Amino acid sequence: MIKFSKSVAILLIGTATVSSFGQNTPPKANDSTTPLHLLQPDYPVPYGQPKKEDVIKVLDRVYTYLDETTPMQVIDKQTQQPITDLTKFNANAIIKPGDFRLTSYEWGVTYAGMLLASEATGDPRYADYTNKRLTFLNSLRPYFRDQVNADPKANTSLRQMLAPHALDDVGAMCAAMIKAGRAGGVKADMRPQIDAFITYIMTKEYRLSDGTLARNRPQPNTLWLDDLFMSVPALAQMGKLTNDRKYYDEAVKQVLQFSKRMFNKDKGLYMHGWVEGMTVHPQFHWARANGWGIMTAVELLDVLPENHPGRPAILELLRAHAHGLAACQSGLGFWHQLLDRNDSYLETSATAIYVYSIARAINWGWLDAKAYSPMVLLGWNAVSTKVTDKGQIEGTCVGTGMGFDPAFYYYRPINVYAAHGYGPVLLAGAEVINLLNRKTFEINDSSLQLTEKK
Repeated sequence: MIKFSKSVAILLIGTATVSSFGQNTPPKANDSTTPLHLLQPDYPVPYGQPKKEDVIKVLDRVYTYLDETTPMQVIDKQTQQPITDLTKFNANAIIKPGDFRLTSYEWGVTYAGMLLASEATGDPRYADYTNKRLTFLNSLRPYFRDQVNADPKANTSLRQMLAPHALDDVGAMCAAMIKAGRAGGVKADMRPQIDAFITYIMTKEYRLSDGTLARNRPQPNTLWLDDLFMSVPALAQMGKLTNDRKYYDEAVKQVLQFSKRMFNKDKGLYMHGWVEGMTVHPQFHWARANGWGIMTAVELLDVLPENHPGRPAILELLRAHAHGLAACQSGLGFWHQLLDRNDSYLETSATAIYVYSIARAINWGWLDAKAYSPMVLLGWNAVSTKVTDKGQIEGTCVGTGMGFDPAFYYYRPINVYAAHGYGPVLLAGAEVINLLNRKTFEINDSSLQLTEKK
């Protein structure tokens, strides 16, 4: 963080001493008496390179909170007593409620964030969080299967895994399971559940006539930018797991076909929704949806073979999107709820997603480190101010549908129990640690600059 150097302090003191000799009032600070360009700016959030140990402290707070508030237990919903005999089904059985659901797409992101945090810090607790909960969920598939089959539409504990209704149910969880398996931390056989998730993406989700994944809400034949993340990373991970190129091809196809319709090349931003039947497409550049968009590109490039013919186009999209996002970052380090509307509120989850995605792209050499590292560190410093002492994350927009008017986005509530913030903060902190391990920075003429390691 910016501080006066000793030489600057001595100069200021010396100037004051000489100028005030024989006077009762201090000298007037002006261009002749004071190096004004070295005055300490009044930054409302920390400025400069964060310390790795401080980043780890933030991650630790998040981990501790989540570990304490997301239990792994089956209980009787009427008696609230634990069910220990899983050989005989209890019709009142549920997974014990915590602060967050263990099977949501938000928690798929959180599981991935814990894995990356473990890799970046060397602390096995983070990976254990993911491995134990995924193993727990997988072990309950036989127990809850009859309950789900009896009423596939009921909001039962394992409905999302055993009877998925949408890409939200499958993609992020599937990607996390494959990542956990590839890392070697999960000993149980996750492949039947992984295959079920992938089958849903490949054969059951609604599509447009050209094969683009779509929904029929809020209007018929609607594309949600969110669905890129709810499908493509899982497909990409499946390609890595099986070495079957069809999954890579499908992942690339989805990104390009979504982008053809939804990426504004002039702004370098995605619109949130696109409806086939509209002749005019209202463009609301919702921050978290753009987060899912850039995160999808990064997750795909992570595993897409270097010689895949679609790789150059995905790289080009990533770079154009990063350029557009950079132009929208606020002076506080956050991004706005609607990216190009500065009177909309500053939002935490999207900011964390951008920090993760752009930092990872820098670390892999896909983006210019000198150009983008300062904005990443500014973004992390902003995000870190939203993690409370308890480990909760403030300033996160709740789950959001699609709208075609600004008020819908401007007034979406924020809440510490909006699960969307936790995985992105873990991912962002972990990738910032990786960045700090690879690059060095300094304050040069008052601004943060990348410096070459000697």
